[in-house]
Amino acid sequence: MNDSAEPVSYTGVPLGVAMLSSSGQQFGTLEKVLQIPAEDLFDGVIVTTPQGSRFVDRDQIAEITTAYIRCDLDDAAIANLPAPSGSATYAADTGYATGGPLRRWMRRHFGHGGWTTKN
Repeated sequence: MNDSAEPVSYTGVPLGVAMLSSSGQQFGTLEKVLQIPAEDLFDGVIVTTPQGSRFVDRDQIAEITTAYIRCDLDDAAIANLPAPSGSATYAADTGYATGGPLRRWMRRHFGHGGWTTKN
């Protein structure tokens, strides 16, 4: 697909690379790499598709490069990929406590605590 694509580890693949089916058809872009850091284990990826986020298991991935990730799945199987499941992850809202005294007071009393869901 791309002459400048070089093989890379799951830890070095850039977010936003093309996700390809076994036929080479792009079906989405890489949203997130899932891993178990304590065991240095690759678990799969979350893909942004026109139908929403989808999960691709590590056993369904054939090749990881700097320009794309190729799956072992044909186009029909890609259409049936599941949505991600599991516990939600959260990220701190870095702009939460910014602003003047009135805004900070409003956020403390009526805000959401400065956390956003990050799936």
